[in-house]
Amino acid sequence: MTHVETAGSGLWRDTERCYRAVASRDARFDGQFVTAVRTTRIYCRPSCPALTPKRQNVEFFPTAAAAQSRGYRACKRCLPDAVPGSPEWDVRADLAARAMRLIAEGTVEREGVPGLARRLGYSERHLTRVLTAELGAGPLALARAHRAHSARILIERSPLPLTDVAFASGFASVRQFNDTIRDTFAATPTELRATAARRGRGPRTDTAAPTTGTRLCLRLPFRTPFDASGVFDYLTARAVNGVERIDSGGYRRTLRLPHGPALVRVLPHPNHVECVVTLTDVRDLAGVVSRVRRLWDLDADPEAVVDCLSRDPVLAPWVAKAPGIRVPGAVDGAELVLRTVLGQQVSVAAARTATTRLVAELGEPVTIASPDDPARLFPSPTSVAEHGGEVLTGPRRRIATVRAVAAALAAGDLDVHVGRDAHDLRRDLLNLPGIGPWTADYVLLRLLGRPDLLLSTDRALQRGAHVVGLDPEHLVDHAHRWRPWRSYAGMYLWLASSTPRPAPTRKDDA
Repeated sequence: MTHVETAGSGLWRDTERCYRAVASRDARFDGQFVTAVRTTRIYCRPSCPALTPKRQNVEFFPTAAAAQSRGYRACKRCLPDAVPGSPEWDVRADLAARAMRLIAEGTVEREGVPGLARRLGYSERHLTRVLTAELGAGPLALARAHRAHSARILIERSPLPLTDVAFASGFASVRQFNDTIRDTFAATPTELRATAARRGRGPRTDTAAPTTGTRLCLRLPFRTPFDASGVFDYLTARAVNGVERIDSGGYRRTLRLPHGPALVRVLPHPNHVECVVTLTDVRDLAGVVSRVRRLWDLDADPEAVVDCLSRDPVLAPWVAKAPGIRVPGAVDGAELVLRTVLGQQVSVAAARTATTRLVAELGEPVTIASPDDPARLFPSPTSVAEHGGEVLTGPRRRIATVRAVAAALAAGDLDVHVGRDAHDLRRDLLNLPGIGPWTADYVLLRLLGRPDLLLSTDRALQRGAHVVGLDPEHLVDHAHRWRPWRSYAGMYLWLASSTPRPAPTRKDDA
């Protein structure tokens, strides 16, 4: 399976290929398009177990919003909104892809379409025209579909009164909420909640629930294979005490969100990731889900990565050892930038020590935390700019760089979010004194999820190149054969540099 077949722009327009995926119930295509059946007015995920409809009775859409705008309703059997997101939003770096990332964050609910357009740097009219042409629906329809998905989660997983669910999901009125749920799922909110209770998908009783906040237990889907242990290893090596905690109970961390702090606990299972979320305000649910999915790279296309990288004899043994490797993302742009600057030209352990000290002194306490949870937020850019000099140790020039970057973030001179154009963000980062190419590219890799960005000057990756049998000086030239998945190849090099186990045997050495 090639990159074009799995994540290429406009896959939904290739109706023959889409129909073959539907006929074979290929779950690899879930999230990349939806199948709408004209005779039933229902849309499904490609892997829906229902009887395959006749070819002349189906049409394909790139998003659920596009199907909904044509009068189709979601299948109650396969729940097409509960699938991994399209890997296209990371592979593509165009306006439509960047808009989809921000819509998933809840930007339209908080700032409206004008705010979305402003963040993307385009007029509302141009944005609507591009999204309608590329995705089959405008920003309002896309946000409406996303809002309906968030509402369904709250209906099924929380004990909140349905009136509260309506406003927490971003609907302007209860009537709009009821109409949207009925149009999207062919059921009223009350019926959805009753069905979930009968099927065991209702709210869980949690004896460790906090005295404040709302706790939800979610199941986040992903495409297999999924190397969860690789993500754990990467995050463990960089975990900051107070903000993060990793143990047998999973990965826990605090989050700074628009309406208040939150806590998440992530525990992978064979066919889903369990995500327990404690929210100060349930309006932030969509943002939490989006951030956790990015952090764990749950929308990746592992089959395409394996297909490409396993063709290289140098990487093939490592791909076989850890199929489904992921590139860990980031939950907050400002935090990532500050942590990356703190890690410049020092070891991972030294950066972790410095960041932990910063959190202990300047991190705000999280009152909704239970005894087992981390209990501080990562310091705000304002607090680092104003008080970082009193906490940080080391060369004065390095401290000055950290404070200057924090000041630029606090003032809005450096705007870091998932909707940024990669070229523009890299330029803005490099314009700041003390930030070099490695730092800028590392931010692009983790914040924007760039799949084809190799940190060729990173020492760990160079050590990994040596381990797999590559001359680090020839790494850049050799890496051309890894396109468009050089970021994932970099994770295999990182694995090679850090694994304590013997290297796997290459096929040509056997």
